Amino acid sequence: MPDDQRDRRRNKSEDDITAEVLARFAETPDPRLRQIMLSLVGHLHAFVKEVQLTEAEWFQAIEMLTAAGKLCSDKRQEFILFSDTLGVSMVVDLLDHRKPEGATESTVFGPFHRLGAPEMPAGGNIAHRDTTGMPMLVSGRVLDLDGRPIAGALIDVWQAQTNGLYDSQDAHPDELHMRGKLRSDAAGRYLIRTVRPVHYPIPSDGPVGRMLKATGRHPWRPAHIHFVVSAEGYEPVTTHIFDRADSYLASDAVFAVKESLICDFVRHDSPTPEASRLGLAPPFLAAEFDFRLAPATTVPVTDAQRQLAALGAHA
Repeated sequence: MPDDQRDRRRNKSEDDITAEVLARFAETPDPRLRQIMLSLVGHLHAFVKEVQLTEAEWFQAIEMLTAAGKLCSDKRQEFILFSDTLGVSMVVDLLDHRKPEGATESTVFGPFHRLGAPEMPAGGNIAHRDTTGMPMLVSGRVLDLDGRPIAGALIDVWQAQTNGLYDSQDAHPDELHMRGKLRSDAAGRYLIRTVRPVHYPIPSDGPVGRMLKATGRHPWRPAHIHFVVSAEGYEPVTTHIFDRADSYLASDAVFAVKESLICDFVRHDSPTPEASRLGLAPPFLAAEFDFRLAPATTVPVTDAQRQLAALGAHA
C-alpha cells in the first residue's frame, strides 16, 4: 500500500472525531436523551472548530469550571450565576414556562433561595432585622385566569437586605432573614411587610465576576423581590417584582426584567388603614401586584430527565 494511503488511514481529522463521537451517542436508548447528547456534541464541536480553540484556552476554561465548582455550596451556586449571566437561564425559562395570555410571567429563580423560610401571617415582616431600609408594604391578590380569587395559595418570598447582601452572604449565613412564607386569604389577598429592595451586584469575586470584568460588563441587578407562588390545581410561578425607578432595569446582569413585572413603589407620607393596623408609621412605600396562575397541566417526566437528574445528583 502506498505511504500516502497509509497516512490517510492513520491520521484523523477533527471532523472524523466529531463523526465518531456522534456515532457512539447515536445508540443512546432514550430518544430525548439521544437528541440532547447528539445536539450538545454537534454544537460543542462546531464551536471549538469555529473559534479555533487552542489547548491553552480549553485548559483555562476547565480551570474556570473547576473554580466554579469549588465555590458551590448550599449557600452559593456559581454555575447558576454562569447560566444567569450568559442568558441561558432566561432562554430556558421562556422555553419551559410558556404562559397563556394573562398569566403572570416567570423569571429566573436565582442562586439565593433557601429552604426553611418561616411561615407568617398576613402582614408578617420579613425584614424585622433590617432597620435601615425604607419600610414597605407589598400587597395584592392571587387569581386564576378568569380573575377569580385563589384562597390558600402559598407565597414564598425573599429578597436582599438593604446592604445589598442576601442572608447567606452575611456575617451569620446560617441565620435565615429577609424571607418568609404566607398564604392568600379567602379573597385571594396577601400582604407582606418588608423594606424597599435595593439594586446590588451579583457575587463577582469568582470566575463569573472575572468573566464579566474581562468582557466589559457590570454585575448589577435592579432592585427586586423574589416570589414563588403556588396553589393546588395551578401551575406555580417563579418570578420577581421590579422597582420602576431603578437605574439598572435596562441592563440587568442576568437579563431577567420583563415589562409586566415592573411595579410602582409609591411613597406614603400619611397613614393608611392597612399601615396603621400593622403599626407602621409614615413615611413608607407600597406596591401592589396581582399574581395570576394558569391551570396545572400534567407533563410526564421522561427517561432522559430522570437520567440527567441522576447524573446531576452524583456529580
